[in-house]
Amino acid sequence: MSVSLSMLALTACSSSHGGNKASEHTPASASSPTAPTSSAAPDAPEKAAVLKTYDAFWAEQVKAYARGDVQGTDLKKYATEKALGEAMGDVLVMKKGGNATTGAPKHQAQVTQMTLTGAIPKAVVQDCLDISTWKTVNRKSGQVQPFPSNQPLRYITTSKAEKWGKRWMITEVTPEGDRTC
Repeated sequence: MSVSLSMLALTACSSSHGGNKASEHTPASASSPTAPTSSAAPDAPEKAAVLKTYDAFWAEQVKAYARGDVQGTDLKKYATEKALGEAMGDVLVMKKGGNATTGAPKHQAQVTQMTLTGAIPKAVVQDCLDISTWKTVNRKSGQVQPFPSNQPLRYITTSKAEKWGKRWMITEVTPEGDRTC
């Protein structure tokens, strides 16, 4: 079974369209543990920077899902074409279905791979994403839409990041719904 981020968006699509009653004020997603900085780990500051970007990407994505629009978010500041396009597509599906989200996912992310040599430094972030507190609601009625019975509420998500100039960008997000955590 392959679960995508759009699974959350698609699970609660309905044919009713209408008012915009979903709250635009959502709590920020739980922060990932920041990599400790020590002289023993020379890449620790870069790992911390990757996790900071990852957390910001998720916070902005949560805002977009709650609003049903990426306008008014800084999602473009943290995601490149592929990751941004997937998030924008998910938001569009939710908007067309008359849905939004409330709450925020929790996550426990860590940088599992990092290459600082070469033309473009790269990193891989592995996360245990917990969507149990991130609810899809019908914008008109405010009614919570249930998750499908086969939807895991905690699963591994693997993301790729690249350093563009002086900042890290999330380039790809791959939910691995068959790998629960």
